[in-house]
Amino acid sequence: MHRLRTVWWIAAVVLALVAAGCAPKKSPTPGTGTAAKVQITGAGSTFVNPIMSRWSSEYEKLTGVQVNYQSIGSGGGIQQFKEGTIDFGATDVAVTPEEEKEFTRPFVQFPIVAGTVSIVYNLPQVSRNLQLTPEVLVDIFLGKVKKWNDPRLVELNPGVTLPDRDIVVVHRSDGSGTTYILTDYLSTVSPEWQQKVGRGKSVSWPVGVGGKGNEGVTGQVKQLPGAIGYVELNYAVQNGLTFAAIRNASGKFVLPGKESGEEATRMVVDRLRQDIRASVVNMPGENSYPITGFVYVLVDKQPRDAAKSAEIKKFFEWVLKEGQKMAAELDYVPLADEVVQMSLQKLAEVP
Repeated sequence: MHRLRTVWWIAAVVLALVAAGCAPKKSPTPGTGTAAKVQITGAGSTFVNPIMSRWSSEYEKLTGVQVNYQSIGSGGGIQQFKEGTIDFGATDVAVTPEEEKEFTRPFVQFPIVAGTVSIVYNLPQVSRNLQLTPEVLVDIFLGKVKKWNDPRLVELNPGVTLPDRDIVVVHRSDGSGTTYILTDYLSTVSPEWQQKVGRGKSVSWPVGVGGKGNEGVTGQVKQLPGAIGYVELNYAVQNGLTFAAIRNASGKFVLPGKESGEEATRMVVDRLRQDIRASVVNMPGENSYPITGFVYVLVDKQPRDAAKSAEIKKFFEWVLKEGQKMAAELDYVPLADEVVQMSLQKLAEVP
């Protein structure tokens, strides 16, 4: 009898809860409502990694959508996108028409931000920004200028005591869009470089040691006194590396940065209207930084997952509109309004 009264009491409590609207609710079904976690995967450019990490973090706070990005180099990003293992690829050099023929499905590519490639060096006793001409920079990377106190470097930097120390060139060991931007510049200013080495994501370097990613080159330069290398400006600033002023096409020595990069990108707008892949190196303009480039993303035009494709579009629309405001904070170059509109038009081609 006692057990029966207990059962009645429990039943009465449950009925009361139901009547009061307090009945226990089922957990949301996975994949519905707020319980669903959309995840977008991307990979590629190490150049863009610092700003991509910031965008991903801010966007998840706003929307709950997770953007997981792997900083593996532009070459790796293009390859993984081609194989269909990621939702978008990021590269510091646009896919060429010849390369596009190797893809099995159509895609769009468009710039999402620009940046400047800084020439960084490790000379503990030199705190000033050294001045370098294109000719001397080419000869350093060719291995012709071997010492920091080479007469040509001394002449370019009056008042600076340069050490009798070997120059150690540090370059990328992986397929790299940052390498492409630099070698595109060196090929543009030097017929000798174009003939002997050329431009590419990977080249046969005449001298030097390799590092993987912008992170790897940064680490090598920090560890090797006398080293010189090339990294996206954010890596130099965040790691306290000194970088050089490069003589531009107008004959002025210019440091990498937001303003000098913006001037370079403004100079290329008309060419971008003809071809979104246009190079930004060695642009005219008194304050244009000559080693500037765009970061492109690759997105499917025939997505296998329509719902995820819609989320990818929303993310890059946000990047192109709101995300540009964060670029300068991390030493990147925001896209000019005209370039933003070109990229949005390309993104609109994705269904």
